[in-house]
Amino acid sequence: MRSTPIALATVLLTTLALAAPASGTVDPGIQAVPPTPRVASTIATNLAVPWGLAFLPDGSALVSERNSGQIKRIAGGTVTTIGTVPGVRPAGEGGLLGIAVAPTFASDRLVYAYFTAATDNRVVRMPFNTTLGTPQVIVSGIPRANIHDGGRMTFGPDGMLYIATGDANISNNAQSMTSLGGKILRVTPTGAAAPGNPVAGNRVYSRGHRNVQGLAFDNAGRLWAGEFGQNTWDELNQIRAGGNYGWPIVEGRTTDTRFVNPVAQWTPAQASPSGIAFTRNTVWLAALRGQRLWGVPVLNGGPDGNPVGFLNAQFGRFRTVATAPDGSLWLITNNTDGRGTPRTGDDRILRLVF
Repeated sequence: MRSTPIALATVLLTTLALAAPASGTVDPGIQAVPPTPRVASTIATNLAVPWGLAFLPDGSALVSERNSGQIKRIAGGTVTTIGTVPGVRPAGEGGLLGIAVAPTFASDRLVYAYFTAATDNRVVRMPFNTTLGTPQVIVSGIPRANIHDGGRMTFGPDGMLYIATGDANISNNAQSMTSLGGKILRVTPTGAAAPGNPVAGNRVYSRGHRNVQGLAFDNAGRLWAGEFGQNTWDELNQIRAGGNYGWPIVEGRTTDTRFVNPVAQWTPAQASPSGIAFTRNTVWLAALRGQRLWGVPVLNGGPDGNPVGFLNAQFGRFRTVATAPDGSLWLITNNTDGRGTPRTGDDRILRLVF
């Protein structure tokens, strides 16, 4: 759907109010504008509820399909199925979700997947040569439900794996340090609590999250997260070690100093953000209900200018956006999961250039 002038004014005024983060590092006079992406080509079509996307060192990509449990490889315009993750139990928003490629892939050939099993959400790692090998569970016990399963993963510049989880529709999970739900986790490549975590021996890196489905690091090593709100505000957050992001006590910005405020916020109708990516000093958010790609300038910690929506209502819902090795953006539509209106060729992956 396209923003009405009133709705657009709402998000712009909200963002202007947030223009100076607590660090005070941004000159309020700076009003950066995100670069304009354009669709250069269609990478793949006829995917069935695609969700996760990660790139291999050779430039090819792996894509997960939520309901089928399959991982597909896209290379040179050819899509092949490299395996099915065993134990996936799709239901509602759950299924085969995020995937990540080990930064040590050249030597260990390891691929990571986050999925909904019969009793929980879990993370596995699998060797990949021409096909997927036997998975090894490295994190289990993440609460599962038909909604709020989180699922995004990314490796940080520190070599640790960051995992976004949802509150599994039990909002109190988000504040509990004994629950893995409603958190961003930081673990070693084998799934143990990473050294230097806020609480020694605990996998929790930040808490107070309702349902994070977007994680991305910028060039300065800052971690960004896109988060679904309930009925009022969706959020873009800069994640701090040990930070509490407020859910379910608050949604969106607050004057309560116990909680970290979002960098930017939108109404759910404008956003409902899933995947996010970083390139060209901009965080990009793939919006589901908002049916657009949001660009938020964050050169100095952001926002350094107003968020701008692109491709409004042109391709339907967007699930995932990722920065490709060549600097382009790959953008995955999400029209075949029962909540969108499929078009001929859906779901598809678009390649965007600037």
